[in-house]
Amino acid sequence: MQDRLEAMPLAVLMAEAAALRDASCGRVISYSRKVFIPLTKLCRDVCHYCTFAETPRPGHSAYLSPEEVLAVARAGAAAGCTEALFTLGDKPELRWRQAREALAALGHETTISYLAAMCDLVLKETGLLPHANPGVMSRDEIAALRAVTASQGIMLESASARLCEPGQVHHGSPDKHPEARLEVLRLAGELRVPFTTGILIGIGETRAERLEALRAIADLHAQHGHIQEVIIQNFRAKPRTKRAGAEEPDLDDLLWTIAAARLVLGGAMHIQAPPNLSPGVYQKLVGAGLDDWGGVSPVTPDHVNPEAPWPHLEELAARTAEAGKVLVQRLPTYPSFVREPEAWFSPAVATAMRRASDAEGFARGDDWSPGETRLPLLRAPRLAAADATLARTVERASGGARLDVPDIMRLFDARDADQAHVAAAADRLRTAMSGETVRYVVNRNINYTNICTYKCKFCAFSKGKTHEALRGPAYDLDHAEIVRRAEEAWARGATEVCLQGGIHPDYTGATYEGICRAIHAAVPGMHIHAFSPLEVTQGAATLGLSLGDYLARLKTAGLGTLPGTAAEILDDEIRAIICPDKVNTAEWLAVARAAHALGLRTTATIMFGHVETPLNWARHLLVLRDLQAETGGFTEFVPLPFVHMEAPMYLRGQARRGPTFREALLMHSVARLVLHPHITSIQTSWVKMGPQGAALALQAGANDLGGTLMNESISRAAGTQHGQEFPPEAMEALIRSIGRMPQQRTTLYGPVSEERKHASYAAQDLTPVIQTAPRRREHA
Repeated sequence: MQDRLEAMPLAVLMAEAAALRDASCGRVISYSRKVFIPLTKLCRDVCHYCTFAETPRPGHSAYLSPEEVLAVARAGAAAGCTEALFTLGDKPELRWRQAREALAALGHETTISYLAAMCDLVLKETGLLPHANPGVMSRDEIAALRAVTASQGIMLESASARLCEPGQVHHGSPDKHPEARLEVLRLAGELRVPFTTGILIGIGETRAERLEALRAIADLHAQHGHIQEVIIQNFRAKPRTKRAGAEEPDLDDLLWTIAAARLVLGGAMHIQAPPNLSPGVYQKLVGAGLDDWGGVSPVTPDHVNPEAPWPHLEELAARTAEAGKVLVQRLPTYPSFVREPEAWFSPAVATAMRRASDAEGFARGDDWSPGETRLPLLRAPRLAAADATLARTVERASGGARLDVPDIMRLFDARDADQAHVAAAADRLRTAMSGETVRYVVNRNINYTNICTYKCKFCAFSKGKTHEALRGPAYDLDHAEIVRRAEEAWARGATEVCLQGGIHPDYTGATYEGICRAIHAAVPGMHIHAFSPLEVTQGAATLGLSLGDYLARLKTAGLGTLPGTAAEILDDEIRAIICPDKVNTAEWLAVARAAHALGLRTTATIMFGHVETPLNWARHLLVLRDLQAETGGFTEFVPLPFVHMEAPMYLRGQARRGPTFREALLMHSVARLVLHPHITSIQTSWVKMGPQGAALALQAGANDLGGTLMNESISRAAGTQHGQEFPPEAMEALIRSIGRMPQQRTTLYGPVSEERKHASYAAQDLTPVIQTAPRRREHA
């Protein structure tokens, strides 16, 4: 391998490296938005090229104070940074009396102890994720930092002990001996710490020695899987150092090393080169196979290379686009680690990581969460065209082909011009399937009880019998109140009541049947859209009936259709985490299949943005597509972004902050493509997306605005800021604002009578609801 790489023409080497990178990383070039916190510039080593390390100076503090650390971190948080990069000299207390005295005054014996305290402070006070570069560490020191950092790092620089000999750059620097640094890398692997390392080129090493260092890194990563990135850093000669007049590596040498690193370390390894050390040649660096620009700060300088300013992030994005790539912000730790938080982080860091990440494991990219009233700033694409492979996948989906899981995941990965292409294709398909009409239904939600025996980790709605918290006390509506609400809804122009509730321990199948009979008797023209597959399963079980027999009884009692809620994510890998006691995927599908067989249509939903990934989204969409191809019973697909604010699993640090706005829009677009031609209506939730967000979803593949609701309780309990009703006049104004034609519909997408329309436009204010207190019910 060594001889082959050294002998290969540079153009061939770079082409192989770039192709290997593209196969793993696609169009993404990542970076971390950080602040640089130089905790101390004292160091016991005397590297011959370094201007970071200083000697003690009278009147100058040896360490940043906690207040100074927090000031830098807070400035970074305000500028949208997610990383606090702590860089410092190597164990200065072993050389400098002033360091020992300063540490004692701060209440610490070692620099690493103080570093751990400052990482903990920044994490707790600002939410920034610490990355620590403290040099050579012991096992205990790495473990202590693991509790308060997202990642750690040490530059191997070189695997050549020759550079530690007299006259070489590392002579007099015990912490630069390769064996000491490789041991730190090994220990970090054993402790499962996401770790950064790299080599410094142009300090007297040969190309063969560079390859030796890269192979040593590759061997350690093969054992532990913990090396998250390898930095290829080019030496820069600095005044006032022993190598001030040394020759710097030229561009070809840097490109050769980047490409060689890619080929030695493989397509999945993240290869980085600092952009501030190679201004003006970004496209060539990308062409050599890198996939990451490293940490870039909008707040602090590069304290190690202060003569080399960071590029402006807008400029970096533009230059990256010129190379055909999309600049994407990441966290201090890369997505593959972020997607496995329990394996790689302490509990406190895992919580912060989840809250800062998107579904792929990158930084969220926008500050929006479902249920919030403000929308993020949407940027025009920088890339000139969509990726050709993605465009072919979109074309196949538009033609009705069944995509496989990797294809669907690629659609969910779409960013910039790729996302614009997916959205445009979905919108064209929407036009072909439903024209320029946007439909909605005038309906009322009736949640008949919030008492529930299930312990779904995402639910902020359900209560115990006497637990009064969050959004008010427990209740259990009697028939009189249910009927009163249905009659009032009819008077206000509704054609549908949607009924769902918790799984009350005293409810039986007869309870649900009785609710249907009461509404149907009082308001025979009202369509009853009620009971999720969970409620149907529970009701059938209490009466000892098959699903088909029980659904037939409900249909006779007046049930018209079923909401396809309780689906959450139809992948048992995720259900085991978020709702382990609920119906599983097969059971949910069995209810839908049985309903369809009886002529009872259902909706289908997905609740996304918590612990799942695009892999689980793809599986969910495919099981729905396949069942629809079999039965044709789904009326529509409804993406439901997870509202996190009061959700128990979010409050416990176990979930993300819902999908990003990009992900929420993509779900509508990708669903349109993947479910075509079987499910023709894609509904957007104004409760979750907000009216303006819903309007954008209607331009990205959705064709239906859902229901006016009148009372919305479940999302409100979770923390959404949007109202409980979206009346017809407001819905129609929103629809017309995007150049579409509004149309009221029935639950089954039929026409609505003029009498119903007139009643809906002239609706009186709702009277206050009565939440009937819990009462003892007879068991079956």
